[in-house]
Amino acid sequence: MPFQPDSGLEQETVTERVDAAIDENEVVLFMKGNELMPQCGYSDRALGLISQYRDEFETVDVLESIDEYRTALEAHSGWTTTPQTYVDGEFIGGSDVLAELDEQGDLEPALAGE
Repeated sequence: MPFQPDSGLEQETVTERVDAAIDENEVVLFMKGNELMPQCGYSDRALGLISQYRDEFETVDVLESIDEYRTALEAHSGWTTTPQTYVDGEFIGGSDVLAELDEQGDLEPALAGE
């Protein structure tokens, strides 16, 4: 049986959660799954890249209500895909952008808000 995400949350609730997570955390990663069990390769990759330079950061599992999270995140970034990383309220990018920043030596400063 294929996985069917639970779309039980109202859009307003998800939008409030996204806004709060971005506003209240220095670094937040919106991902499929969680730190212990990432549910897609891109989320796992983003988690690993951030973890190289940060011990503390917030993660938000979007699978709880994926369509609503996509809508709420698009309002901040213009992207509907996950993972998405925000630092000090600013959208940084997904796993590919994080990997590019890391290759250029710019990921650690970006995650520090520099």
